[in-house]
Amino acid sequence: MTATTNTTAGKAGSLTTVELDHPITRGETEIRSVQLRKPKAGDLRGVSLSDLFDMKADTVMAVLPRVSTPTLAPHEINQLEVSDLFKFSVRLVAVLLPEEAQQEVTQLGLN
Repeated sequence: MTATTNTTAGKAGSLTTVELDHPITRGETEIRSVQLRKPKAGDLRGVSLSDLFDMKADTVMAVLPRVSTPTLAPHEINQLEVSDLFKFSVRLVAVLLPEEAQQEVTQLGLN
């Protein structure tokens, strides 16, 4: 399956939409896309920024419920396919970059 990302970079409260390769099933609902908002300092409490930039799974999985819409539950995050977890990891790191670096990432198509 293909992935698309819509990013509003460089704006307060910027959102990135991640299209999942493997939808999350919540009851009778299938979640096919998740929006991530740019984390605030409080969202990163208790996590290592260097671990987040290294895309360590535990760190990414700790931050995801804090910045995702719909809010993903820990058990849903634990069941993500690796390809979807990687997409979330890349998007989280990209939104943490300074604004000018985000623009470069967008221009290169790496987000």
